[in-house]
Amino acid sequence: MNLFLAVMTPFLAAPLVAWLARSSRARAAWGAGATVAVALAWLLPLMVASFAGRTALERWTWLPSAGLDLVFRLDGLGLLFALLILGIGALVILYAHYYLSAKDSLGRLYAYLLLFMGSMLGVVLSENLIQLLIFWELTSLSSYLLIAYWRRNAAARRGARMALAITGLGGLALLGG
Repeated sequence: MNLFLAVMTPFLAAPLVAWLARSSRARAAWGAGATVAVALAWLLPLMVASFAGRTALERWTWLPSAGLDLVFRLDGLGLLFALLILGIGALVILYAHYYLSAKDSLGRLYAYLLLFMGSMLGVVLSENLIQLLIFWELTSLSSYLLIAYWRRNAAARRGARMALAITGLGGLALLGG
C-alpha cells in the first residue's frame, strides 16, 4: 500500500495546495513541501528492503475482466529515480517560492508540479506496460501545463505544444513497441 500512496499523494494534494495558495503563498509552499515529505515517508519503510536487494511489489485489482492489475514495483533503480523525483521536486518548490513574483500564481505552479511528480513516480514504479503508458501520458499532460505556465507568453505556448507533440509521439512509440 505504501507504493500506491507514494504515487497518489501528489495527485491528491495538488488541488489542496492550489486552494491553500489563495490564502497565503507561504502556506502553499509548505503544503507542497509537506506533500513531498509525505510521499517520501511512504517510501521510507521500503528503502531498507531495497538496500538489501529485495524488490517490493504491490498489486491491486484494477480491471479483472481484462486481467489487468495496478502493480507498483520498487527495486534499487526505482528507488533511486523516486528519490531523484522527490528531491528535485522539493528543490523546485523551494526555488519557485522565492523566484516567482507576487503576481504569479504560485498555487497553480505547485499544483502542476505535484501532478508532474506523481506522474513521474508512476512511470518509474509501474510494473506493467499499460500502467506505464497511462502515467507517461499524464507526464506529457503535466509537462505541457508546466511549460505553458506563463500562458500569455507566445513562446511558452509554442514550447508547450511542441513538448506535448514530442511526448505524445513517444507514448505512441512506447505503445507500438
